[in-house]
Amino acid sequence: MLGSTSRYRRELLERLRIPFQVVAPLVDETPMPGEQPKALALRLALAKARAVAALNPHAVVIGSDQVADLAGQALGKPGDHERAVQQLRQMRGQTVIFQTALAVICLATAFEQVELAEVRVVFRDLSDAEIEAYLQAEKPYDCAGSAKSEGLGIVLLESIDNDDPTALVGLPLIRTARLLRQAGIKLL
Repeated sequence: MLGSTSRYRRELLERLRIPFQVVAPLVDETPMPGEQPKALALRLALAKARAVAALNPHAVVIGSDQVADLAGQALGKPGDHERAVQQLRQMRGQTVIFQTALAVICLATAFEQVELAEVRVVFRDLSDAEIEAYLQAEKPYDCAGSAKSEGLGIVLLESIDNDDPTALVGLPLIRTARLLRQAGIKLL
């Protein structure tokens, strides 16, 4: 089971060609006071997986969360155009670490593992016109930090440094596959 309403995570998990159900985890995603982006991503991934697992104790459940980390400041999903402009202006010329957390749980077997995939992204020094053109074309209001690298957002970037190419999209499939195998799911 995938404990996420993200279409991006659903599309990524479909690559593994295993049957799964999508269940919306009812989790408050509000950061705790003083909570760092890495801790927030890990806490939310685990909370999402646990919420869905509590209703489906025999299922292997995947929970994931991504937080854009700009010098210790968490940037979440912008939700609207104005906030997306603000986020991209903050990130231009900066290095942002996208903290992508993954939790895999099965209550019936007492399996619970959590991992973090950090993706270091260097943004170009974007002009206001480039930001506006990108947002009009892509409308990435449901993406952490307003950056959708799998689409036109790739032109916003100088570089991407990570060890799992799907982590930036929202679900680190290399880690997901490893944890699913550990949980007893046969992938091949």
